[in-house]
Amino acid sequence: MGKFMHWGQHSGGEFRPKMISGLMFGLLVFAVSLAMAASSARPNFGPNVLVFAPSMSAARVQRQIDKVYAIQRRNEFGPERNALLFLPGKYNVDVPIGFYTEAIGLGASPDDVRIHGNLHSDASEDNNNATTTFWRAAEGLSVTPPGGSMRWAVSQAAPFRRMHVRGNIVLHQYNGWASGGWMSDDLIDGTVDAGPQQQWISRNTEWGQWTGANWNMVFVGVPGPPTGEWPFPPYTKIALTPIIREKPFLQVDAAGNYSVRVPSLRKDSSGITWHGGTTPGSSIPIGHFYIARPGIDTAASINRQLAQGKDLLLTPGIYDLTDAIHVTRHDTVVLGMGFATLRPIHGTAAMTTADADGIVIAGLLFDAGPIQSPVLLEIGPDGSNARHAKDPISLHDVFFRVGGAGVGRTVINLKINSNDTIVDHTWIWRADHGSGVAWDLNASANGLVVNGNNVTVYGLFVEHHQQFQVLWNGDGGRTYFYQSEIPYDPPNQASYMSAPDAKGWASYKVSDRVTRHEAWGLGIYSVFEQPDVVLTRAIEVPRRADVKFHHMITVALGNRGAILNVIDDTGGATSIHPRVTPKVTTYP
Repeated sequence: MGKFMHWGQHSGGEFRPKMISGLMFGLLVFAVSLAMAASSARPNFGPNVLVFAPSMSAARVQRQIDKVYAIQRRNEFGPERNALLFLPGKYNVDVPIGFYTEAIGLGASPDDVRIHGNLHSDASEDNNNATTTFWRAAEGLSVTPPGGSMRWAVSQAAPFRRMHVRGNIVLHQYNGWASGGWMSDDLIDGTVDAGPQQQWISRNTEWGQWTGANWNMVFVGVPGPPTGEWPFPPYTKIALTPIIREKPFLQVDAAGNYSVRVPSLRKDSSGITWHGGTTPGSSIPIGHFYIARPGIDTAASINRQLAQGKDLLLTPGIYDLTDAIHVTRHDTVVLGMGFATLRPIHGTAAMTTADADGIVIAGLLFDAGPIQSPVLLEIGPDGSNARHAKDPISLHDVFFRVGGAGVGRTVINLKINSNDTIVDHTWIWRADHGSGVAWDLNASANGLVVNGNNVTVYGLFVEHHQQFQVLWNGDGGRTYFYQSEIPYDPPNQASYMSAPDAKGWASYKVSDRVTRHEAWGLGIYSVFEQPDVVLTRAIEVPRRADVKFHHMITVALGNRGAILNVIDDTGGATSIHPRVTPKVTTYP
């Protein structure tokens, strides 16, 4: 990868002092010295991060972007990871976003970095099929697309954050298949065209209008949601986002100083954070972060820095961990770039936290290793009981994978013991294709287990685990949007029984001891590969007045099996011939 100049860095050419006056010479030396100081102050993000400046030629920027995309376009399970960073200014380039690629604008506002040209995610399979267009991201950019419309054809783990689209956005490729996505804190001047997208969540986003509906569309804190009500069209609308902290982001000021902006906690909010030009919050100088590098840093080296009070920035790459990373200090920020991937290789957790206020974990992919881990990410130890309502722990764009890139094994992917935790977009995936994929290879019992009270989750995608996809034991939980495919590959019904009278494991399970829980906008789907395998119920909850579910759908895909009820004994069975997709509006 090439090296890139910071603002004002000298671009080459021979310097001839005899051709200018002494005063001009002194001024030039002073200017070059400032530029060199700014360049030397830029953090060393390593070879997988490209930093672009508006002073660079468009051709040079384009060549480097194209080199990344040539690798990442079809690289679904490859080891490469990349971040494309754009310093404030204007760029006339085309920015295709492939696998494990994150495009980031470094301004305080998305409007500080202006892409005049296309920024797009294209279907990663033939026939405009975007159902495996995963693991890519765009944030902090303004895009003026040619022709007035940009394409963001994606499925899971493809966050679109703090973006300003000066035109329209299309969430599919020529009406091809697409299977879910996320946008938040975005401003779309024109129309959002969801087309055939199966499900989608939009949180705190503004647009001219929204078109399209399929199975499950959820709008939270969106001031202009589309008209219509569940189930026809399948729109779930929550006027205000009850509590949220936006994802932290990297920024650079006019003097070339890097920092990480940590947005303020908001309650009962609607719309974007940056109408005033910046997002309210606090900034942490980059010098307070330990910048970790794959192939260099280990769990031990990272833990030493965390123990000394540093925040943590994980640059793109794969980190093979022989022990867990331990986050113990309150208000620690852990921020990954370019889908930095944590993979435990000795059967430990990948990361654990203390039961402490204000910890933020964002932008990471947790990939199970070949030796079974008890858990990949654990928030607070077992028995955590502190309250964090005033300064909650928050997780943003944290993704999990078991298998696909090789054999992976874990019991639980994400376990939340701390009260008041906020989860702001997650995809927890036991692989259904790729390498190391079989019922007895990529073993994973549960995607998410919640033991803490008053935990709030926005954008919960959990798929293919072998027991409950979600097991909720804590009181006062809330889920805004749920998308889940149950496992494809149970070899027979006998191996897929949660109780003598319960075939299969419910996708979303609320424990019998829970007295308060509420969820909105849930879609649960089956694709059984073997004949005569069914699921008794998609959602299983105690029947109590304060355990409330809104807007649920089940769908049987493929040609085998069925889901017999939507929630407990309510909703009836899915059917393939003819197609029946049961819907339940409220329960109980």
